[in-house]
Amino acid sequence: MGSYDGRKVVITGGSSGFGFETAKFLADGGARVLITGRTQATLDAARQRLGERAVAVRSDAASLADIGALADRVKAEFGTVDALFVNAGITHFAPFEAVTEEIYDELFAINTKGPYFTVQKLAPLLSAGSGVVLTTSVANVKAIPMISAYSATKAALRSMTRSLAGELLPRGIRVNAVSPGPIDTGILDRSLPKEVAAETKAQMIANSPMGRFGESSEIVRAVVFLAFDATYTTGTELAVDGGGSQF
Repeated sequence: MGSYDGRKVVITGGSSGFGFETAKFLADGGARVLITGRTQATLDAARQRLGERAVAVRSDAASLADIGALADRVKAEFGTVDALFVNAGITHFAPFEAVTEEIYDELFAINTKGPYFTVQKLAPLLSAGSGVVLTTSVANVKAIPMISAYSATKAALRSMTRSLAGELLPRGIRVNAVSPGPIDTGILDRSLPKEVAAETKAQMIANSPMGRFGESSEIVRAVVFLAFDATYTTGTELAVDGGGSQF
C-alpha cells in the first residue's frame, strides 16, 4: 500500500523536469497520474518510465482547444481529480531591447493564459478538498536580467493564485503556488549556447544564499505538501529558492 493509493493527479508539463519528478514520486506512492507535454517522443519516454499508473497526453498549454480536449480526457480516465499541478511553462532569455512581440505573446500564452484556462476547464472535475498548485518563480519578486517578460508572466500567476483561491474556496478547492529558485533541470542547457549556459549557472550559484542549485526532489516535496497536506492553506506562495527571495 502506497501513501497515495487511490489518488488521481493531473500534471501539466509533466514529461520532464520537476513535473516529471513529481509524477514519478506520486506514481511510486500508488497514485494514478496524467501528464501532459508538447513533444510526443518525450511524453512516450516519460510514460514508459512512470509505468502502468500513468497516462501521457500530448497537449499544448497555449491552445484552448487542447485544454478543452484535455479536460475531456481527464474526465474519461479519472472521473474526478484529487490534485492538479499546473506546471507547463517556458522561458526565454533576451535583453529588454531584443524582446519581440512574438516572444512576448508566446510567453504569456503558455505561462499565463494556459494555466488560467487549465484551472477553469478542470475545476469541475476537482473533488472537494483537492489542491491546485501553480508554478510561479523567484523571478516574480526579483529583478533578474534577461527575463523581464518571463518574470511578468510569473507575477501574473502569483496574482492569479490569490484570485482563483478566493473563487474556488466555496467548492472546497485550495489553490497555492510553488516558487522555485534556480533548479538545474537542464532548461539552461537546452535554451542557451554551452558557454553562456555555464556562465549563467555559475552566476546563479554565486547569487544564491545557499551557494547551490536546488534539486528537483526539493520542489517535489513542496508541491506534494501544497497539493495534499496543506489543508489549512490557500492563496499562498511557497518559495523554494535557497533564500534567494528573502535577502
